[in-house]
Amino acid sequence: MSTENLRREFLKRASAGLAGTGLAFQAGQGIAHAAASPPGAGFLDVRTFGATGDGKTLDSPAINKAIDAASAAGGGTVLFPAGNYLSYSIHLKSDILLYLDAGATIIAADPPAQGAGGGFDLAEPNEWDKYQDFGHSHFHNSLIWGESLGNIAILGYGRIWGKSLSRGQGAEIPGVGNKSISLKNCHNVLLRDFSILHGGHFGILATGIDNFTLDNLKIDTNRDGMDVDCCRNVRISNCYVNSPADDGICLKSDHALGSSKQTEFVTITNCYVSGCWEEGTLLDGTYKRRPQGGGTGRIKFGTESDGGFRNITISNCVFEGCQGLALETVDGAILEDITVTNISMRDIISAPIFMRLGRRMRTPEGRPIGTLKRVIISNIVCSGSASRLGSIISGIPGHYIEDVKISNVQVLHQGGGTKEDAAFQPPENEDMYPEPTMFAAPPRRGAMGGPPPVMHSMPSHGFYVRHVKGIQFDNIEIKAEKEDQRPPFVLDDVQGADFFRIKGSRTAGVPVFALHDVSDFDVHMCAGVPDAQLAKVDRKTL
Repeated sequence: MSTENLRREFLKRASAGLAGTGLAFQAGQGIAHAAASPPGAGFLDVRTFGATGDGKTLDSPAINKAIDAASAAGGGTVLFPAGNYLSYSIHLKSDILLYLDAGATIIAADPPAQGAGGGFDLAEPNEWDKYQDFGHSHFHNSLIWGESLGNIAILGYGRIWGKSLSRGQGAEIPGVGNKSISLKNCHNVLLRDFSILHGGHFGILATGIDNFTLDNLKIDTNRDGMDVDCCRNVRISNCYVNSPADDGICLKSDHALGSSKQTEFVTITNCYVSGCWEEGTLLDGTYKRRPQGGGTGRIKFGTESDGGFRNITISNCVFEGCQGLALETVDGAILEDITVTNISMRDIISAPIFMRLGRRMRTPEGRPIGTLKRVIISNIVCSGSASRLGSIISGIPGHYIEDVKISNVQVLHQGGGTKEDAAFQPPENEDMYPEPTMFAAPPRRGAMGGPPPVMHSMPSHGFYVRHVKGIQFDNIEIKAEKEDQRPPFVLDDVQGADFFRIKGSRTAGVPVFALHDVSDFDVHMCAGVPDAQLAKVDRKTL
């Protein structure tokens, strides 16, 4: 793309109001200046500062010189023309826009031999690193990073290739990098249009970011696609993420900042997440299936939940060959005021819907157990799902998930559950890492290297609901491809449950509902079940 076409692209985006919160005014000034100036003015080409783009020469010193020069001038656009830019750590600065031209690739260079010095920036100290893993606690050991900045952007149709980045193992070794893009305590940030291949532990790790827009990104990676952590006012839209080995789009709220900051006011819309493609084949359009089947690749929040989550909406997203939607809080924080709508899922390998309130408590001492309440999930279609787990909504004894409404859901799963599966009593596992399989596989005991734990199937093939107050199901259809001997719904320690318009596959002699310690239970217009209102039941099937 020529400089003049680049200007036109920026002008078009600015006129459409797409320059991003906090960047629009400043970017508009820069564009107007560039349009009225001689060709090349207003843009700093990294080649002018010595970058070669030959894929062999280390270009990060020249790239950082270009960024420094733009910063010294009060801000500006640093341009990467087509080429391969071998780099160690690139240092973002305030009021800087990086533009990756079509055909431009920033490549994470191989780290030097251990003890030789150089390589990626060292991981900075963090006194709070005991509360989350190493990757979440340190930010400078990254390919591109910025801290305490404002008004920054990375745009363009180029690529970031984290070729040498660690997946997490060995990330503490000096000179090793483990994140493609790492941002901490920034505001007014825009990431748009580029792609990330093989992103390391995180394609994008953003912690403590206010006013954050991610749009039209394509991420095909070996661990997390993007982690949005302790961030406020976030828009994630039109993104494609293939991450077979870990989560695709993941919201978190850890203690890496030394305080408990919520992730809040977040919109995730029009996104695709998958775990079933060989890494790189989403980006090149070949979509080669992994021999081992689907992987993680989902939308999830809560495995780090020190600060909590509120006012989040997820809409118009597609899941393929991955785990399902996961909403979790296990470290003493809130998760509340969440809406999820218009989700299409295919070939889900675990629970289509998973909600967990637990007490792992990876947080400073004295924190009470958190809350999970006011969640609306609607318009979900899921086909080809594994059947072993079904969907799971579970608090812990004395701490209830509250006020959940689920409507207009169709699930077609593989079926095949047995009577023995229906009799299984899932363990509480109150302090375990939250994952749908936590109830089906008891924690390993005794010496390492012993036989693996027995994997169970959940006692329901639709929804397992435990330790919940106030839940409504409306217009739900659960169908099994093969006969299933488990009831579609199992409720345990539930207060206030309304079921309306429930239907699906029926197996002779198998109830629709298995109730244990349930009060204020209403069911109406449920196929094969008479309308009923039950004030209190210790154990009953319908």
